[in-house]
Amino acid sequence: MLLSALGFALMAACVKSAATRGIPVLEIVAFRAIVSLALSYLDIKRKRLSVWGNNKPLLIARGTVGALALMCVFYAVSTLPLAEATVLQYTYPAFTALIALWFLKERIQFATLLCIGMSIAGVIAMMQPNLRDGIIIDASALSIAAALLGALGSAVAYVIVRHLSRTEDSSVIIFYFPLIAFPLSVVLLHDNFVIPNLEALALLILVGIFTQIGQIGLTKAMAVEKAGKAAAYAYVQVVFSAILGWALFAEVPTLWTAIGGLFIISGALINTFYKR
Repeated sequence: MLLSALGFALMAACVKSAATRGIPVLEIVAFRAIVSLALSYLDIKRKRLSVWGNNKPLLIARGTVGALALMCVFYAVSTLPLAEATVLQYTYPAFTALIALWFLKERIQFATLLCIGMSIAGVIAMMQPNLRDGIIIDASALSIAAALLGALGSAVAYVIVRHLSRTEDSSVIIFYFPLIAFPLSVVLLHDNFVIPNLEALALLILVGIFTQIGQIGLTKAMAVEKAGKAAAYAYVQVVFSAILGWALFAEVPTLWTAIGGLFIISGALINTFYKR
């Protein structure tokens, strides 16, 4: 899980670095999708499965929602301080609980209600504009909205995956994400494609590599440990992102970011460990 958290934090740093070199967010998504598409296809062929699955409408929905969520997340990462963008992603447990209540008819427990309340309080704290020390004040509201939409999309995708897991192999579910993300990002990119130099190309390749490292670490951890205990270690990604943001981009988290992040992460951890 620590390797997974580091992999995803490094992926976000590479996304931000590529964006600062003039590579459009949609182009970064397209490169990320190419790597994932190739690896997912090889994995399905290794298992000797059909790439198309059984529940095609829901698989397409999962891929579409996941692709749109990734675009929002990458935009937030490229325009917000790394730590702030990462913390906002962890509002997804609150969104997941609300969507699961409606879609899967799952009851919301007290700990989850507490998580939802603390997530809302954390977001409100982080949206305070007066203590941002001049960091992207003009774009901050849009960037925070994009981060929250990314978290919402992740939650929707997560609930769909839980439903699909009853009938589909995990590799097929994963395959539909880049299958939709690549053509969608290319169409939306249109003629804004920027030919990357060697440095930018290396960063784009590293986005795919670090994403794969993160996913492998996550999969291995979930295979040998209870999901709740393993997932708790994912929050170390916030620490890694704060360190990388400071070291690579001279980003120092503001007081409001720290307060909001404390509320959001604490709420998520309470939701994870309440039964204990």
